[in-house]
Amino acid sequence: MQCPSCQNTDSRVLESRAADGGKSVRRRRECLNCDFRFTTYERVETIPITVLKRNGTRETFSKTKLLNGINRACEKTSLVPSKLEELVDELELQLQQRSNREVSSSEIGEMVLDQLRVLNEVAYVRFASVHRQFRGINDFVATLESINESKEQLATVG
Repeated sequence: MQCPSCQNTDSRVLESRAADGGKSVRRRRECLNCDFRFTTYERVETIPITVLKRNGTRETFSKTKLLNGINRACEKTSLVPSKLEELVDELELQLQQRSNREVSSSEIGEMVLDQLRVLNEVAYVRFASVHRQFRGINDFVATLESINESKEQLATVG
């Protein structure tokens, strides 16, 4: 590690600890040449996920963009922002664990809908209306009926 003060490459680690929720390691270092102290971070390098959009274009997966879309669907619901961030983190982890680094936006949307269906019905319907491009009231009615059918099936099983 090169010292930011004198560019010497010899340093010693004074302290190491987990950072960013365990996703990286924060290290306090001291230069052996000039005694300058500095902080470094180590993190696992991940291969970016490519999202194939409906219009055929490709873009790099963005947690922020996905979280913004989910936040819009969850406005004025009982879902707390930390729960939504957790949902997006879990979804990104699932995508990172796949062997295929390319995923369609519709597949990501369906993964989000699977989670929202359990968490909040209103948020589910709002997100579905944009993701599935509802054209009219019949699309809303069909979605609401599928939610009711799922509830009735769970009630008869449980």
